[in-house]
Amino acid sequence: MRILVCLPCLLTGGTEIQTLNLVQALVDGGHQVVTVCYFEHSEEMVSSFQRAGSRVCLLSQDGRRYSGWKGIWFLYKALRQVVKRECPDVVHVQYMAPGAIPILLLRLLGVKQIVATTHTAADIYPNLRLVHFIQRHGVRAFTCITERAERSFFGTSQLYDEQTPLKKHNHFTIYNALSRAFTNLPLQRNNKQPITLGVVSRLERIKGMDLVVPAFAEVRKAHPDVRLLIVGDGSLRQEMQKQAEALQIQDAIEWAGRQPQEALPQWYQRMDIVLMPSRSEGFGLTAIEAMACGCVVVAARTGGLPEVVRDGEVGLLHEPESIADMATQMNKLMEHPELWKKLSDQAVHYVQRFSFERYSALFANLYNKLK
Repeated sequence: MRILVCLPCLLTGGTEIQTLNLVQALVDGGHQVVTVCYFEHSEEMVSSFQRAGSRVCLLSQDGRRYSGWKGIWFLYKALRQVVKRECPDVVHVQYMAPGAIPILLLRLLGVKQIVATTHTAADIYPNLRLVHFIQRHGVRAFTCITERAERSFFGTSQLYDEQTPLKKHNHFTIYNALSRAFTNLPLQRNNKQPITLGVVSRLERIKGMDLVVPAFAEVRKAHPDVRLLIVGDGSLRQEMQKQAEALQIQDAIEWAGRQPQEALPQWYQRMDIVLMPSRSEGFGLTAIEAMACGCVVVAARTGGLPEVVRDGEVGLLHEPESIADMATQMNKLMEHPELWKKLSDQAVHYVQRFSFERYSALFANLYNKLK
């Protein structure tokens, strides 16, 4: 089949990484894929999609984002040209702002087979009636990345599998997946080194990054040898560095900056505990990447994280915004190494349900039903 995969931007977020997984799965299935980016893009991410076997169509060559009626007209004209040129069998829209507008425009342009994927829960959408209208009248399938998110949109949920029937209009959950870089990793850990806490994230408030250094300082009071490794960059980096200086713990923190996706496994393998104090998190890609590398995740009880990081089974959850509770959970793991080992071993086994192979098989099955 000829498939258009549409999304607003091609930068370096979790949505783009999961869309790249989708493109790879579709290409592996023998489909011809064109990735359509409406607005912002980076050369690095465009190249990643091209290496995955997709052609990339940039609607806004300079990456400029248009809004209001001007933006709608821009998208209509650009999508009309793409649809006329490519004659797609299916269009897969990554449903985040402005996801609803392209779906409506594609329907207006005569596209009947549309799949939509939302990468968040319903709390960021002010008008669920529009989402419900899109699901009932605009798309063949509306997929969510956690059952918790699906229930927030529709009140019910179901995990998609090979036996799930495809009706005229559908919604279900297909979990995000690990990229192939996290397949069959050697789990080599030096238990003699001081325990290392880690962050792999955009350094932004929505990710709770302003809470990390103060929580680390609390842990250092009881465990002075513990270290913090921060992989990522963002607008809070200077603020976090100032926090570290004020708390006199800057020598215990390593700032690695942003790293390419394919290099992340080697960074995770230097970490024992990975922190995810997010204020909002649709799924938590970092969590499954960390678990695949044998890390134990300490995450906020928010968004999709409680579904992905099962508390007391493969990781530990803390109350959102609570520096004290986050520190308590970290101290618990450091003071009870047998608990850390148990959760680490269980996480490595558990995370296989998020494998790229499983993800690819589910979307191949879904697309076969669209024929």
